[in-house]
Amino acid sequence: MLLLRTEGIASSFIEGLRISLVDVAAAEIGATSNDTAKYIADNLAAVVEALGTSQRALTIPDVHNWHRRLMATGSHVGPEMIGAFRSAQSWIGGTSPRDAALVSPPPEHVPSLMDDLIEFVNSDEIDPVSQAAVAHAQFETIHPYGDGNGRIGRILIGWILAHRLDVDVTPPVSVFIARDPGGYLAGMTMFRLGYLDIWVDWIAAALQQSSEAASLLVVRSDNLIRSWLERLADLREDATARKVVDILVEHPVISSDLIATRLDVSERSGRIALRTLADRGIVQPYEKQPTRSGRPRQFWVAGELVELVSGWPGI
Repeated sequence: MLLLRTEGIASSFIEGLRISLVDVAAAEIGATSNDTAKYIADNLAAVVEALGTSQRALTIPDVHNWHRRLMATGSHVGPEMIGAFRSAQSWIGGTSPRDAALVSPPPEHVPSLMDDLIEFVNSDEIDPVSQAAVAHAQFETIHPYGDGNGRIGRILIGWILAHRLDVDVTPPVSVFIARDPGGYLAGMTMFRLGYLDIWVDWIAAALQQSSEAASLLVVRSDNLIRSWLERLADLREDATARKVVDILVEHPVISSDLIATRLDVSERSGRIALRTLADRGIVQPYEKQPTRSGRPRQFWVAGELVELVSGWPGI
């Protein structure tokens, strides 16, 4: 989940949306009212939903569902354009197609072009990395939606790698695209000019760097979790506080009711466990509590884990 979260956040960074990892994690469980955090959390949810379909062939309805999930908060397009291909001409850069950097195909051609792309995505005639690079570039050229094309196109890279390589989590390539947007745009231009090797080499290098950095992040995260368990070594093996450690990896912002739901314990047990974790320096109060009527919920954050992931390249 840590790697998926970095992918979702970095993909939104490319779109100019910047907010801390902890606020995005908070948005996932309703611990913040920040609209940007909710928007980026939707990006993560779309990534998770997409990878959940990677064990079978991809369909157009699948991609529409990704788009609906992505556009759940703060969409810039009307409801009729969510989960549906665009019905108007689009272009990238410039004020009109006359001075645009790229003019996408007319809307009447989008369905057939996407059918052709999905057929290519479901094939296994070339290696997975080349397939992911070409499919992404084709998707971005078609630009099938009124909004969210960049993020859906990057999700497509992960889907292809998960589908072809049978892995649960793929390298968060958006992190490295975010670090080198100029290289990405240059590579896409080379692709459209017919220089496929240059583009594929760029994506392959980004995936290699992402894989190496992700492996290091996993090692450091494992070391941190071991240190947490050492701080809790005096507790019984079945103590709720020890069980919460596994949940923190998925939800670095947490509350007693989330613990109660996940572990089938009372909220009182969840609150006691959080106090124990706080006493050992594993969690701290989350400062940006949402304003609600009635008794406020208390949220906690695994600060060391957030700091570790926040120091990852590109985040």
